[in-house]
Amino acid sequence: MAKQDFNDLLWFLTVAKERSFTKAAAKLGIGQSTLSHTIKRLEDQMGIRLLTRTTRSVGLTEAGERLRLSMAPRIAEIEAEIADLMAFRDKPSGRIRMTVSEHALQSVVWPKLQPILKDYPDIKLELSLDNGFRNIVEDGFDAGVRLGESVEKDMVAVRIGPDWRLVAVGSPGYFAEHGVPEHPHDLVRHNCINLRLERAGGLYAWEFAKDGQELRVRVDGQLTFNTSYAQADAALKGYGIAYVPENVVQRHIMSGDLALVLDKWSPVFDGYHIYYPSRRQNSPAFKVIVDALRHRGE
Repeated sequence: MAKQDFNDLLWFLTVAKERSFTKAAAKLGIGQSTLSHTIKRLEDQMGIRLLTRTTRSVGLTEAGERLRLSMAPRIAEIEAEIADLMAFRDKPSGRIRMTVSEHALQSVVWPKLQPILKDYPDIKLELSLDNGFRNIVEDGFDAGVRLGESVEKDMVAVRIGPDWRLVAVGSPGYFAEHGVPEHPHDLVRHNCINLRLERAGGLYAWEFAKDGQELRVRVDGQLTFNTSYAQADAALKGYGIAYVPENVVQRHIMSGDLALVLDKWSPVFDGYHIYYPSRRQNSPAFKVIVDALRHRGE
């Protein structure tokens, strides 16, 4: 393929990621008709159909999916190498994209990064909220934040926060009306506030552990959210029992607005880690971010 067609491949990857000509064109800053014509030209030059188009959506053919899987990691590597070249500048600079859960962002990432970002105005940081698992290489992220136990073995992982646990809480009024669960299995008879982790397979099955015994309980209830903060707020307002990170509700427990139940069944999780491919280690800007986030045991 002629060298001048490299941009066509980049535009194809954008369409493949967005699954929409309209969104891809807006992201690229070009007209939709120009983008459509370019992709058609690319398909004609390759002699294969890459996309399937309907009035509402854009999908990938088998050939298109193979091309995407082949190209996306290589483009990410090129972008990473370009970012590494910024080491020759006087100050750490460049764009860093991270995927992070809302709880990790609020409890660890943002509190630690706020004090240092003003000292490095040339570092551009993009934080994408996602409570599920992401393939950071395929999706174009420089790093992600996960619990230590969930990090892939081929990634570099650096601890950025202490261990923490999930706790079951409800309002005193709710427990006065519905009773207090004595065992995790009792939760099936309660109105529980669910958490949906769409990228991790649907509703989260509540995990408990005590004296070496581990249980997973699939609960039911009126409400389902995809964020622990909304779960906690609903529990505070008497809508049922929520199972959320302890630091999200600690002040409400201390004030008596929420009551903690099944305390001895609440497991401790290996704290948050930032994880990334080893090729990202040489970027000065990236080193600034990792060093600021690093857990120092305080």
